[in-house]
Amino acid sequence: MSEFHALVPAAGFGSRMGSELPKQYLPLAGQPMIFHALNTLCASPEIATVFVALAPGDTLFHTYDWSRFGDKLQPLYCGGATRAESVANGLIASELEPDDWVLVHDAARPCLTQAHLAKLIAELRDDAVGGILAVPVADTLKRADAGGRIARTEERSGLWQAQTPQMFRAGLLAQALQQCSSVTDEASAVEALGLRPKLVLSESSNFKVTYPQDLLLAELLLKEIM
Repeated sequence: MSEFHALVPAAGFGSRMGSELPKQYLPLAGQPMIFHALNTLCASPEIATVFVALAPGDTLFHTYDWSRFGDKLQPLYCGGATRAESVANGLIASELEPDDWVLVHDAARPCLTQAHLAKLIAELRDDAVGGILAVPVADTLKRADAGGRIARTEERSGLWQAQTPQMFRAGLLAQALQQCSSVTDEASAVEALGLRPKLVLSESSNFKVTYPQDLLLAELLLKEIM
């Protein structure tokens, strides 16, 4: 019987945050940012193991106390230069069965909830392809020209903003990333195989912390969740 596992690529730096500390370790609500994602994933009764793909030279992860998660949390010092490489390396190092489900989640999405996880798993556990959490684009989209002026307005009908976790069978995802390693999310690699991942409706609160001002919003949201 296939199991559910999570994989968090956390080998990056997050240069847009303007900090010397890697983004995943920035303090947020009394913990490093990555803690909040790991806490939610480890608390899910559906998820058997939570793997973290860290940079081989990471010296910070072990300085924090992760004992509350027990053996369910497994650090893997196999991260690569890109997200896709970190995920691909993590799939190899975790030695999952090809039919196991893997939920790839951003370390910088600290506001993921148990409700988000439960909905994703419930809607995809019998799906032939897999899919992702996402939200329909609500704002008007503008295409800029080289001078920073509006070139045109883009049609937003049918457009969705991808989130994580992105949930696929381990074997399928490994194959997809082997054939298409230049992607910025897992769904793109699966799409390149000619498959059509399912969009599972999420909430805007499951956003990715990208800029310094995002930390304040994340802290406010975490106070409501915690």
